[in-house]
Amino acid sequence: MGADQQPRLFVQSLIHFSSFFIKGHTIMWRIIGSAGRDLCDSGLGVTRRDVLRVGASGLFGLSLTNLLRLQQAQANDGSGSPGWNRAKRMILVYLQGGPSHLDLWDPKENVPDKVKSVFKPIATKLPGVQFTENLPKLSLVNDRFTMIRSMSYTPNGLFNHTAAIYQMMTGYTTDKVSPSGQLEPPSPKDFPNFGSNIIRLRPVDEPMLPFVMLPRPLQESNVVGKGGSAGFLGKEYDPYTLFPEGDDLDMNKMDRINVSDLQLRPEVFSVRLQRRAALRDLINKQMPTINAAVENQQLDEYFSQALSLVVSGKAREAFDLSQESEVLRDAYGRNTFGQSCLLARRLVEAGTRVVEVVWPKIANSDNHSWDHHVDLSKRMKNQSGPMLDAGLATLIEDLDQRGLLEDTLVVAVGEFGRSPERGVSTSGNGNSDDGRDHWPYCYTSVIAGAGIKRGYVHGTSDKTASAPVDNPVHPSQLLATIYHAFGIDPETIVYNHLNQPRELVKAQAVTELFA
Repeated sequence: MGADQQPRLFVQSLIHFSSFFIKGHTIMWRIIGSAGRDLCDSGLGVTRRDVLRVGASGLFGLSLTNLLRLQQAQANDGSGSPGWNRAKRMILVYLQGGPSHLDLWDPKENVPDKVKSVFKPIATKLPGVQFTENLPKLSLVNDRFTMIRSMSYTPNGLFNHTAAIYQMMTGYTTDKVSPSGQLEPPSPKDFPNFGSNIIRLRPVDEPMLPFVMLPRPLQESNVVGKGGSAGFLGKEYDPYTLFPEGDDLDMNKMDRINVSDLQLRPEVFSVRLQRRAALRDLINKQMPTINAAVENQQLDEYFSQALSLVVSGKAREAFDLSQESEVLRDAYGRNTFGQSCLLARRLVEAGTRVVEVVWPKIANSDNHSWDHHVDLSKRMKNQSGPMLDAGLATLIEDLDQRGLLEDTLVVAVGEFGRSPERGVSTSGNGNSDDGRDHWPYCYTSVIAGAGIKRGYVHGTSDKTASAPVDNPVHPSQLLATIYHAFGIDPETIVYNHLNQPRELVKAQAVTELFA
């Protein structure tokens, strides 16, 4: 056999024999083909059909030790690229409902009246970059963040809020979409929220809640929480949810935060609780059979984490907004969104890895919802616009002044933008002359901190903000960028509920966003 034939025959053997079982360990070998064949967006990362996975246990005599070394080396693949492992924590400001980019941070001049925003354009810190009059405070701090004006994706079929939210939060779409574009309720089979993946791969090393979601769940109509759980990773990676009592119009609900589950009962002192833990450990030592039965459940680890949280009181103190000055609380905005942004800063400062601030209104609703099918000019000017402007601008400035923006990633994004032309239907919904419909083909997101460029605009929309002219960024690429910032390879393999290998996300990081 010629030397030039040996590699070809070896690869053919791998294809014919998809798995070897030696020593009971598995290595994932991947031969990658062209990108995105099964997606509407052809420019995206590898597909499942493009990936040849061969289980080769102990191949070439690899021991478990060597296997782990290989996995560690693979995890450091991106170490030489910009932004790698710069983030220690992150805050997602999730603008569920889909805000209009044309009426906030990408206004257009010299366009038809049906396209042009009813709001006046204003100058910003960056020459030639305009916002609308709805964002006067953000216009003074946009030299501290990057704007992506070329967020874009092509939906596969009718794609309303829940399907788009699920994609934004997990990086995946689902086959089960109803005629209205909504999804089925949350399921343990769902792909994990990106925050769950992060805290699993980058666990916190202090007694603090690793992942917090507030002040309300993700929601469209009666579908609540889709895309907001750990899914097939298991409930141990679910976020701690802080949803104060009161409806979405109750702007004072953050003053009634209840974290009683993080508080010791008066009759149980810290010392007594720790003694009980010691007694539990002693009993466990005498019960090897039971210990073996629950070994894979990591009960000791979870118990210890919960005990540390309660005894230390650190998490409970972080939720106490009364420790902040009245002036700063006013600056954030005395409303649910503003106080949620302030609480997010307190949480990451105390050691929380991921905080997701969900816009405090059901995605498809009225008043301060971003779903402006009607009454856009009134609702955005008097309700949603001022709340976003004060809360997000103060959050970025506050983090920067405290030195936290250096290693805290901040992302503000919705599930899509709004239609360039007012009064037209793109999603099956009715729209008034003062309303815009869903538009995933072009919209804007904001990203700051953890090595992200300051005062940078990535991508350009066309003259009507209908489509990117250059540098389109898919939601999965934004997620890949988040993973990259945490030093996590976006193509890291996780196993679903059927023990099938899946990438965290099928996309690559947009490293041009980093300085």
